[in-house]
Amino acid sequence: MEDRMAIGIGARPAPALRQYVESYIGFDLRGLPAGVHCGTPGRTLTAVISLSDPLQVADGVDDGSPVTRFSSVAGGLMCRSVGIHHDGRQHGVQISLTPFGARAIYGMPAAVLSHRLLSLDDLLGALGAELVERLRTATTWAARFTALDELLLRAVVRGDGGDRVRRVRPEVAEAWRRLVAARGCVPVGTVAADLGWSRRHLTERFRDELGLSPKSFARVLRFEHAHELATARDPLPWADVATVSGYADQAHLARDWREFTGRSPTAWRRGEVLLGNG
Repeated sequence: MEDRMAIGIGARPAPALRQYVESYIGFDLRGLPAGVHCGTPGRTLTAVISLSDPLQVADGVDDGSPVTRFSSVAGGLMCRSVGIHHDGRQHGVQISLTPFGARAIYGMPAAVLSHRLLSLDDLLGALGAELVERLRTATTWAARFTALDELLLRAVVRGDGGDRVRRVRPEVAEAWRRLVAARGCVPVGTVAADLGWSRRHLTERFRDELGLSPKSFARVLRFEHAHELATARDPLPWADVATVSGYADQAHLARDWREFTGRSPTAWRRGEVLLGNG
């Protein structure tokens, strides 16, 4: 039987990429029970490159969604979890892009990718295939992170990413920053008023750029905070998780948890074998 091992190594991207890329995470998980991992929604766009067998990803969890195999997969902002089917092993690299990194690196607004899963090859072309090859032939995490910096910087330069990002309305970027800073616990109307916009105008412009309304994005942020607390080494009781992350009560948290993961908090914790690792 394969020994159980769980390695997760995080890294920050090169300074020139940090407005577009939030983080890199290398992971090597093996010897775990087979199952379906909830790839939960959050404030960033996620791309995952497998360093072993193809990823088996479903556009939903426990709902009968068909499974698609990807050597590399990228998605936009979502209001639901994706199901990552595994046999107890996962080995790869996760890239977390800011919504404005979608313009710089993929050449399109994040809204185009909202609630979608695509191969990196479809988004980056030959550069995507080169990225996968470089990561798979590298023998250390440091070398893989260096390759990510080099290839993603090439994507930005190739697409003149600075000009692309400047097309984002500054009010939309500021709204995103305020919502993220408050972890979703700020009224959208207050943000709109501070920007000199109506709530309706902010909602339309925000959705056009990110693919979610500010209200939906705020819900994702509150859930993301709750998920971070629930996956901590010593997690808080669910009632405390609800309070700290801004929910009215535990029942409110449970409703959102089921909507975002397809599982109740208790069933999620019981069935999630990769807790603390992604």
